[in-house]
Amino acid sequence: MVSKTDDIPASVPSCNPADLADEAGDGAQDDKETSKTRLKDSCGCGHSADTAMVNGDGTHEHTEEVELKQHGNGEVDGSEESNEQEVIVIQDTGFTVKIQAPGTEPFDLQVSPQEMVQEIHQVLMDREDTCHRTCFSLQLDGNVLDNFAELKSIEGLQEGSLLKVVEEPYTVREARIHVRHIRDLLKSLDPSDAYNGVDCNSLSFLSIFTDGDLGDSGKRKKKGSELEQIDCTPPEHILPGSKERPLVPLQPQNKDWKPMQCLKVLTMSGWNPPPGNRKMHGDLMYLYIVTVEERHVSVTASTRGFYLNQSTTYTFNPKPANPSFLSHSLVELLSQISPAFKKNFTALQKKRVQRHPFERIATPFQLYSWTAPQVDHAMDCVRAEDAYTSRLGYEEHIPGQTRDWNEELQTTRELPRKNLPERLLRERAIFKVHSDFAAAATRGAMAVIDGNVMAINPGEETRMQMFIWNNIFFSLGFDVRDHYRELGGDAAAHAAPTNDLNGVRAYGAVDVEGLYTLGTVVVDYRGYRVTAQSIIPGILEREQEQSVIYGSIDFGKTVVSHDKYMELLEKTSRPLKVQRHNVLNEKNDTVELCSSVECKGIIGNDGRHYILDLLRTFPPDLNFLPVDGEELSPESQRQGFPRQHRHRLACLRQELIEAFVEHRYLLFMKMAALQLMQQKTNKDTIKSEIPAITETSETTTESNADTTQTQTTASDSPSAPSTEVSADNSTSTASQAATDEEENISKLATNGPLDPAATQNGEYKSPLEDPKSREVVLNACKAVGSISNTSFDIRFNPDIFSPGVRFPEDSIDDVQKQKQLLKDAAAFLVSCQIPSLVKDCLDHSALPMDGATLTEALHQRGINIRYLGSVLEFVDKTPAKSQLEHIYRIGISELITRCAKHIFKTYLQGVELSALSAAVSHFLNCFLSSFPDAVAHLPPDELVSRRKNRKRRNRVPGSGDNTAWASLTPSELWKNIASEAQSYYHFTVQCDSVDQVVEKYGLQKAVLLREISIKTGIQILIKEYNFDSRHKPAFTEEDILNIFPVVKHVNPKASDAFHFFQSGQAKVQQGFLKEGCELINEALNLFNNVYGAMHVEICACLRLLARLNYIMGDHPEALSNQQKAVLMSERVLGIEHPNTIQEYMHLALYCFANGQLSTALKLLYRARYLMLLVCGEDHPEMALLDSNIGLVLHGVMEYDLSLRFLENALTINTKYHGPRSLKVALSHHLVARVYESKAEFRSALQHEKEGYTIYKNQMGEAHEKTKESSEYLKYLTQQAVALQRTMNEIYKNGSNASIMPLKFTAPSMASILEQLNIINGIIFIPLSQKDLDNLKAEVQRRQQLQELGKSEDPTEDSPLELEDKIPID
Repeated sequence: MVSKTDDIPASVPSCNPADLADEAGDGAQDDKETSKTRLKDSCGCGHSADTAMVNGDGTHEHTEEVELKQHGNGEVDGSEESNEQEVIVIQDTGFTVKIQAPGTEPFDLQVSPQEMVQEIHQVLMDREDTCHRTCFSLQLDGNVLDNFAELKSIEGLQEGSLLKVVEEPYTVREARIHVRHIRDLLKSLDPSDAYNGVDCNSLSFLSIFTDGDLGDSGKRKKKGSELEQIDCTPPEHILPGSKERPLVPLQPQNKDWKPMQCLKVLTMSGWNPPPGNRKMHGDLMYLYIVTVEERHVSVTASTRGFYLNQSTTYTFNPKPANPSFLSHSLVELLSQISPAFKKNFTALQKKRVQRHPFERIATPFQLYSWTAPQVDHAMDCVRAEDAYTSRLGYEEHIPGQTRDWNEELQTTRELPRKNLPERLLRERAIFKVHSDFAAAATRGAMAVIDGNVMAINPGEETRMQMFIWNNIFFSLGFDVRDHYRELGGDAAAHAAPTNDLNGVRAYGAVDVEGLYTLGTVVVDYRGYRVTAQSIIPGILEREQEQSVIYGSIDFGKTVVSHDKYMELLEKTSRPLKVQRHNVLNEKNDTVELCSSVECKGIIGNDGRHYILDLLRTFPPDLNFLPVDGEELSPESQRQGFPRQHRHRLACLRQELIEAFVEHRYLLFMKMAALQLMQQKTNKDTIKSEIPAITETSETTTESNADTTQTQTTASDSPSAPSTEVSADNSTSTASQAATDEEENISKLATNGPLDPAATQNGEYKSPLEDPKSREVVLNACKAVGSISNTSFDIRFNPDIFSPGVRFPEDSIDDVQKQKQLLKDAAAFLVSCQIPSLVKDCLDHSALPMDGATLTEALHQRGINIRYLGSVLEFVDKTPAKSQLEHIYRIGISELITRCAKHIFKTYLQGVELSALSAAVSHFLNCFLSSFPDAVAHLPPDELVSRRKNRKRRNRVPGSGDNTAWASLTPSELWKNIASEAQSYYHFTVQCDSVDQVVEKYGLQKAVLLREISIKTGIQILIKEYNFDSRHKPAFTEEDILNIFPVVKHVNPKASDAFHFFQSGQAKVQQGFLKEGCELINEALNLFNNVYGAMHVEICACLRLLARLNYIMGDHPEALSNQQKAVLMSERVLGIEHPNTIQEYMHLALYCFANGQLSTALKLLYRARYLMLLVCGEDHPEMALLDSNIGLVLHGVMEYDLSLRFLENALTINTKYHGPRSLKVALSHHLVARVYESKAEFRSALQHEKEGYTIYKNQMGEAHEKTKESSEYLKYLTQQAVALQRTMNEIYKNGSNASIMPLKFTAPSMASILEQLNIINGIIFIPLSQKDLDNLKAEVQRRQQLQELGKSEDPTEDSPLELEDKIPID
């Protein structure tokens, strides 16, 4: 089914340490080569239908081939990292061919045997000197090469062969591709696509701060030794204490974007298509062009190329003009008739090729920018054509037009996955189709809401309509036909699609062969929620009653089951923790299910088994589901649960289920170990072979139950983590005996794969033969609520508490057990997960900066957003509340903007399209502006026309002639926000205006604006808004530029790459840097292979790689990798995403280490500006940033500025880490050093004394830090005394005093860098080779001990500290 295009084999990079030395160097060759990657939508290839299926555009998957090439040769060793049974060898040695294009010198191109001929086409269409050709063939000795042939299959092609580029005749299709490609080249530096959120373009501003590329290919700045020329003063608004938060600097003006105009107009002519007699002369289409010199020309695209004809705007004369300038390429034609075109086009291409490839490669999913400048709307034929055809992505390159999304999504799942290359191929295909489907679904959903799609049931009222567009089914998030009446009506209908999406994600991650889910995307746009789904073949022809053969279509009144479905779902039961259970149907017969009743099974006409409606995959959340006659556990009740929720579909998150099961597993191990030990003690005292063990009581303490709730991913099949977990936690067990027992239990009790360590002790025969130990396990199972009596196994029945579901008499006990388990899980969320989140925030292992990162932190711990109020209350009651101020502030602004979003949703539904910008600006004025009586502007002409169109029946969903939105007032909106906060989050916001909120909680209006815009998809004009004026509103309708969809979809994962990445991280944590580096490089290759060049996970990979390069002393390579990480974070996550801010900080450090001081400062200032905009100054991370800035300024001898930043850092550290923290001591020391440089010894002494006191109290007198500090104090005292002496001398003897020269030390770069490393958590310990070997041995010894379960406390000096554990969502 999959045709050749997708066959680019996944090269398996080598793991031979031997090649690593040079491998690290060429992970990314210089940009000339990487630029093979960049592929726009001009894909000049004739896909066959099934090619299209795998990669809709046949292009993006060659991106970053370069990265894959370096590591082609060699094999993967079958070590535990690669979790490969088989050894794969792929011979892949690159070779060079010569390419000769018409009118250019032959040039060399490095290729690999696995590449296709088509990829050479792509490279040629991107090269500066050949980019204007699209319609050509490559010939070797006069034979045309097949586009889809792999190079290795071509006879006679070898090192040094000459390939000729031969111009081919055009067809209509080729001519259109050519025009489209030329238009792309002309627009290549134009950011308007990124602002408009189309074609997966997004913004990136890094190159403005680095002046081009940091490598050698860009414009290289002078090295940093010449300190004099650096201008270090930051703009006023970046300085500590500044209250302004300007918006304009968010998007600095890029001088490259000032458009170099090549043409005024390039558009399709009104004379298209050619009449029959002209078709027979070879005319394909006509273009109308206006050059910069104001020359209007009409051009014919013919089979032989492009030429001028004699038509004008009003007369058609297709005869060639004289001269006709016939050229094979449009660029050649235009260069002859317009000198300005020739000059500017060449300059434009030079600039285009200089940009870093990561600035221009398309991202996998569209990112929308919430701010944009006023962009001129220029005439653009291709854009116009795209808007009016249903062309989606690349339809016209695909025979048969629209894509069969369902077939593509399911076929990619069926690809083989036995070995690594197959899995890579499969994952790449799945990822590609998913990203294409998400783009198509988003576009369709917008078309539906904008009223551009005809409903399939046009007779019904608008809320009930359903749509099909481009083989995707769309439905609106309203409760039609009272389907959800029992569950909460529209609120339930709004929540169901996201629950369903979570279900699809979970089943997709388990990836059971033979079980299929629908492609699902949920789009929120203009106040409506649209669900887009791929279509099961044949479902539209049948009634739903006939097709459902498993599950229920009426919430459990009628239920059916099916053996094949039971068999398939049984495989998902363990990883998803879903219990098989019986329910009664309407005839009181017992029916067995292995999912919730709503989950429907339908066999499509293609014979595949589909499951849909997965909204109850996870068990209900009883804290938000009051049930008559059921009491929650005391922990929940104490917090005021159960609470009423808007709908009855509230369910627990998968992360919570995982954490809960792991928590129970630890409990189970401890109980069993304890009991077995007591038995053994009793037995042994009788035999008195070994003395009795008495300290058993210690083990009962639930020592680290809550610290070990690490999140396991859904794909880890064993429900209980294997013994390693218990081994780490059994440190508290009293003795080795206990540990042996524990291993025994884990042998009999975990049904997952076991650690070899567990089977080493042959002391016990299989413990189950012994009735006593069987009883022990039985007791432990009962205690933790396991569904099996012989092993630990917790699963949930998702139908408990579903209205309408009845259970048979004989399973009453079971149901009771399940109810208890659900209550325990709900209590676990409140009593363990929320406190553990707050604890992580206190010790700064979780550092949210904005709403999105806070949400992520909650979700990682399985806490739903509806608990936000509870989390805030918990923070408020914490004794160390002042150290959580940042969390509280972010939480409040998140809660307020979410309430505003809920209100905005219904507000927008009543607005017709013509009044949209007025309505949005009015809402923002009510929400943010201090102007007390914001009045909406109803455009007057619309008021007039409204009389007439009363009669026409409106077709757009929910629209009426509705101007109710105009009557909203600020006080009313804030009342609604307060009541929404109370009813949804059970949290009291006592404020009736925005200014009170800002005052009371210390919020920033800029933050609120950013949060609400991102959440609702609003795009506003980038300018300075005066929120605080009491005389005029902040926003006018001209300030609202666009409204974008907010899209939720599944993110398919690259599993092999991820395993490599994790084992690499683990190796690094253990101090094996080189091995870690190899594994990470390996992961990077595999990620590139699956995701293409751009992806969040590749970003994390590059960041870690850069850090390793830096630690291992390869500064230039660190710089290159970190630059990619920054660009990628800007492009994939957003220019002001907290992750991007962090990446900027890392890059600044590596710049400084490379001697590029002014660049380092610019990057740090940018990071500080972004952080001020995103979360304000009062945030623990700001202290780190300010210490960095202060140190760099100290290095360039800007002492006063440096002090401002360092003293601010000191204040923030003192606030968030407590005055006795070592961070504060270090801050004091840094400040003291600057005072010393200024010769203000008294202040220096004062600060160093503070630092010394902290070191002495925390570390003791003997610690080297304390000693260093006391040495420095002595030195400062001497300097102070010397200075005083000199001053006295001057006072006494006047001008003829003999002055002793004083030592003023300008700091050395090395000492500054050392301090920078320390504050950024990178510690180098100078070690000899012998030390290193000892350390390695020590680390290994410790690991063995840990596996035995009695690890000693780790000693202080582990080889390297990497505090940078990369969060992976």
